[in-house]
Amino acid sequence: MIDPREVTEQLVTVRDYLRWGTSVMSEQGVFFGHGTDNAWDECLALLQGALHWPQALDAAVLDSRLLPAERARVVAFVLQRVEQRLPLPYITGRAWFAGLPFKVDRRAIVPRSPLAELIEQGMQPWYGGPQPPRVLDLCAGSGCIGIAAAVWLPGSVVDLVDIDPEVLALAEENIALHGVGDRVRPIVSDLFEALTPGRDCYDLILSNPPYVDARDLAELPPEFRHEPMLALAAGEDGLDCARRILRGAVDYLAEDGVLVLEVGNSAPALEEAFPDLAFTWVELERGGEGVMVATAAELRLWRDSFR
Repeated sequence: MIDPREVTEQLVTVRDYLRWGTSVMSEQGVFFGHGTDNAWDECLALLQGALHWPQALDAAVLDSRLLPAERARVVAFVLQRVEQRLPLPYITGRAWFAGLPFKVDRRAIVPRSPLAELIEQGMQPWYGGPQPPRVLDLCAGSGCIGIAAAVWLPGSVVDLVDIDPEVLALAEENIALHGVGDRVRPIVSDLFEALTPGRDCYDLILSNPPYVDARDLAELPPEFRHEPMLALAAGEDGLDCARRILRGAVDYLAEDGVLVLEVGNSAPALEEAFPDLAFTWVELERGGEGVMVATAAELRLWRDSFR
């Protein structure tokens, strides 16, 4: 057991706590996958959150002496990470997505979708022509995908759809944080159920739905078990939501619209389920997998396959 009082009495500088926290997390075998991939970066992010520092830091601050209250807060953050196995953003209350900060808590999963890379690229080359006038973020969660799209595509109007009113309340906080309330609207809906074909017509649908299959769900590291299972679990093969989206999206896409659907490591299951369909998979420069792109024309052609 770690004695917080002993730690705060012996460690004084930022460097002390960075070294100590990195060692503790390495020893305890915490899982990294909610913003960093190693103990050093994870501990640095915890310190930044505990001390309310900006993302970019001058190395000179490492030798700064911390006040007793600051030391106690840093130790508390590290202990939450190693003893409770809370994901980093749930401790700091903040996550970065597409270069933007977002409020995060346990109402929604932590933003980490590789769709950020496509959004930062203006959805090129997957969406041709000018910026899409209307965008749908389906299974929106904290709203990070749709809000980032509104920021990076300032000519777009965005709807955020999620089944959970509480998670959309968090999305509304992020809408206010980024000042896009005039162009981003939250809608409570089980996928397309609250939408109307013809009236609700989108040029671009972006979706990071639940896609964790039963086997992977049973083997998730403890950190992921703090996230809402509703946003992760997707049946035996991980495709419960993906099938419904592929079946219904064509009714809500413009004539030349595009669907971008993330299914992660359930991509092989999708190809196995529909072996006759030539899915287009995005090659991601920054890592990640299982992002497919389909045009409205392809979805019309494939419609009977998804029934």
